[in-house]
Amino acid sequence: MGLEISRFWKTQNFKLLISFISGILMGVTVAPVNAFFFAWFAFAPFWVLATQNRSHNSTWLNALFWGIGYYGFTLFWITGIHPMTWMGVPWLASLAIAIFCLTFITLWGTALAIAWSMIFRWIITKKLATQNGFIRVLIGTALWCTLEAIWSSGPLWWSTLAYTQSPHNLVILHLGQISGTTTVTAAIVAVNGLLAEFWIKLQNRPPRKNQKNQKNHQILAISAIFLFITSHLLGFWLYSIPLNDSETSALKVGIIQGNVPNKIKLKPEGFRRAIAGYTKGYLELSNQGVEAVLTPEGALPFYENEIVQSSLVAAVKDKGITAWIGGFGSQQDKSTYTNSLFTFTGDGKIFSRYDKAKLVPLGEYVPFRQIIGGLVKRLSPLNEHQVPGSEKQVFNTPFGRAIAVICYGSAFPELFRYQAAVGGQFILSSANNSHYSESMPAQHHAQDIMRAIETDRWAVRATNTGYSGIVDPHGKTLWLSGIDIYQTHADTVYRRQTQTLYVRWGDWLTPVLLVLAAFSWFLGNKKEKEKS
Repeated sequence: MGLEISRFWKTQNFKLLISFISGILMGVTVAPVNAFFFAWFAFAPFWVLATQNRSHNSTWLNALFWGIGYYGFTLFWITGIHPMTWMGVPWLASLAIAIFCLTFITLWGTALAIAWSMIFRWIITKKLATQNGFIRVLIGTALWCTLEAIWSSGPLWWSTLAYTQSPHNLVILHLGQISGTTTVTAAIVAVNGLLAEFWIKLQNRPPRKNQKNQKNHQILAISAIFLFITSHLLGFWLYSIPLNDSETSALKVGIIQGNVPNKIKLKPEGFRRAIAGYTKGYLELSNQGVEAVLTPEGALPFYENEIVQSSLVAAVKDKGITAWIGGFGSQQDKSTYTNSLFTFTGDGKIFSRYDKAKLVPLGEYVPFRQIIGGLVKRLSPLNEHQVPGSEKQVFNTPFGRAIAVICYGSAFPELFRYQAAVGGQFILSSANNSHYSESMPAQHHAQDIMRAIETDRWAVRATNTGYSGIVDPHGKTLWLSGIDIYQTHADTVYRRQTQTLYVRWGDWLTPVLLVLAAFSWFLGNKKEKEKS
């Protein structure tokens, strides 16, 4: 039995099991488990396997299993779109769509892990003469950050390694003020890489005890601990900086969580419930002395000319208090529309409009329409096709320029960075989040926490069914709504004009890491050639 176990330990099947477990451990760092500390060592086994695989097949297979474990677990909430019978989609077709969505987005993320492991293995086995663990860690970290930057510019992005720390490790998330999510991701990957290289050196040490080799092993382990501690100390220093908000910058806002489930949202019952609920909530908040009220994405699922005639806008005219209302924006091309957030001022007129820049694949547009269009058609609520707004929009309000984002845009920090750089003083996040398990809105809230920290802005979140909330620039959630309940809340946020290093320079760390990695690779190879 012992011999069989020993043989299995060395087999490819065991390596695949380790890769999958490593991915799962990384996946449970986010909601619903929130075991964020696992991220600081869960990547190390995958690193070890990536460097020690002897063939291309074993390399990409290990990466495949790691990616399925990580991305499959973190994004499993997407299956909550099933059943879609309320949209007229047959039950079996709805199940097929849910499985397709989960499979597609999991493999999309997994492609990043495969690319990293294949390129990293090629570099250290074919192009890197030195076995210096620190150089390998620098190269591996720079490569992962580069690939995340590439993937985050695409249409399917959610699971950066950085968000494994949100919302519970606010200290380390403050590194995001330096160079965005790359700073946090780099710290996580580098700590894991140092631990992995320590393990590799430990396993490959010569039979005789060599004091010099022992010190090399220890330095790698000590460096991992040192990096973990110092990165948290730096984050704690940023976290400890007082906000020093003045009363002149205060803005009392109201939030309405309408709780109109998607199943009834586009039916007469849903229309009545939305109009009554948002009008009632607006009047209650107005009586509490708020200066503006935020509603969720698609709060009133009508075009702006219909919203203007609603009882909600009539209440706005009566009370004279600004309302940000989610609805549909008409386009000159009558066959298209936008998912928009409108600023209605006290005269009942539209002051400004923000169009959703990042559409949800399958939910709001169909990728590869020619291939799967016959099955999926379109899951949008209107007969027309939804189109995205520009990623370079500004959103002016009577209280100054705001940083506006609708739903899926929360996963794309560049949308926030741009608006903060051009004068956005506070964040308005409007989302739906209905029809998913609680882990989805929890993860969505975690994304907005990161964006508030990175831009050093107060955030106001209004969702249809939860979680709505108030987040300060240090990422502290000052109020959080319940799930699947109607709720209103009034609170005070502050307009800020500070600019973090990330807001000013964007993701400058990734190119710096690439230059340092290339320089280290050159020096490492040069020294090895001189020795030989």
